[in-house]
Amino acid sequence: MKKYLVVILLLFTGITLTAFIISSTQQRFLVTRYGAKGDSNTVNTQAIQTAINNCSAKGGGVVVIPKGVFLSGALFLQKGVHLQIEKGGVLKGTTNPNDYPQVHTRWEGEEQVFTAAFLNINDQEGTCIYGEGTIDGSGDEWVKQYHRQKQSATPFPKVGRPRLICFQNCSNVRISHLQLHNQAVWCLHILYSHNVTVNHINITAQHNIPSSDGIDIDSSDSVHISNTFIDVNDDCISIKSGKDEDGRRVNKPSRNIIIDSCHFAYGHGGVAMGSEVSGGIHNVLISNCVIDSDNWAPIRFKSQPSRGGVVENITYQNITLHNTRKAFEFNMAWRMVGTIRKPAEVPTIVRNILIKNVSGTVQSAGDMSGLDNSPIQNVTFENCYIKATTGLSLNHVTGIDTTGLHVTLP
Repeated sequence: MKKYLVVILLLFTGITLTAFIISSTQQRFLVTRYGAKGDSNTVNTQAIQTAINNCSAKGGGVVVIPKGVFLSGALFLQKGVHLQIEKGGVLKGTTNPNDYPQVHTRWEGEEQVFTAAFLNINDQEGTCIYGEGTIDGSGDEWVKQYHRQKQSATPFPKVGRPRLICFQNCSNVRISHLQLHNQAVWCLHILYSHNVTVNHINITAQHNIPSSDGIDIDSSDSVHISNTFIDVNDDCISIKSGKDEDGRRVNKPSRNIIIDSCHFAYGHGGVAMGSEVSGGIHNVLISNCVIDSDNWAPIRFKSQPSRGGVVENITYQNITLHNTRKAFEFNMAWRMVGTIRKPAEVPTIVRNILIKNVSGTVQSAGDMSGLDNSPIQNVTFENCYIKATTGLSLNHVTGIDTTGLHVTLP
């Protein structure tokens, strides 16, 4: 198995990590020249979208958000357009559902018509979003608004909260050096995209914002995430590939993913596989990361009997844990509540997992629970030292090598 995993890890050298350089000669389109006002009150959707459209029509360039708080509804980047948020600049989402049209996308693993993201990048190549400023989804205000509307006689239409940013059907794109804050729901959704670089991003959300995932990699390949800090109220990073019958119909795996030199604070998981895994997840390397601040499950795999899909060749190495709830969580019957869907003909297969050089202090070493008709296969621990109050529970696991796992109990 170790020899096999070494061969698989060599595949990561084939990931194309494009060098993104924004030329100083690029045309710059300052949104204030199109009437946008950074007064935190004016809704600038039309002005900013006009700047984007004009930039594209003139052959491309950089649309610039300068210092100030620029309120806007959903925006759609066009061909040749990069977006820069300058230091002191804030691009802030409105909380009016009418400012976010319904679009064809995938949400929670199923293709459907759903609310547009705040910032939408669809069918683009080479797009860069960067700067020293902030993109703020007003998630805290969406939560307050929801509670007010529950008591109102005329509630808002029942539409979804907008994701903060969605790359959909894109290639060779980058997002870097930004503060992403208070997403109303998922923060950065990487959907059906290829060769994506995420670098030096800070993602933070108040802990009362539900489903505020940091990054969701969804049926995408050749993704590199590095030097990123995440503190949210759901999984810090979740790797997905579609849910149940619709996910198997689309049949696009997430694969060839590198996550390195990141810090994951509070969240329901550090880097999680699933639960939407129906299209498969292959060849993932998570390395040189710190996970702390009561994170629920730094190393997390989750699925349901209805999912199907193969999750394989996953490596976590050089991971430091500080005061997390669990170290490891593998749950193939995760969150079995509400309507239970029919099991897939072939259940989820999880196999060839290497956990190496993982150490730290946790409440529980955790649990690994496969299915009786599809046990978790071939998990190897190497040089792992965990201090915990409870040990590791195993159920429906085969081919596990725990000789390299050292758990110190009280």
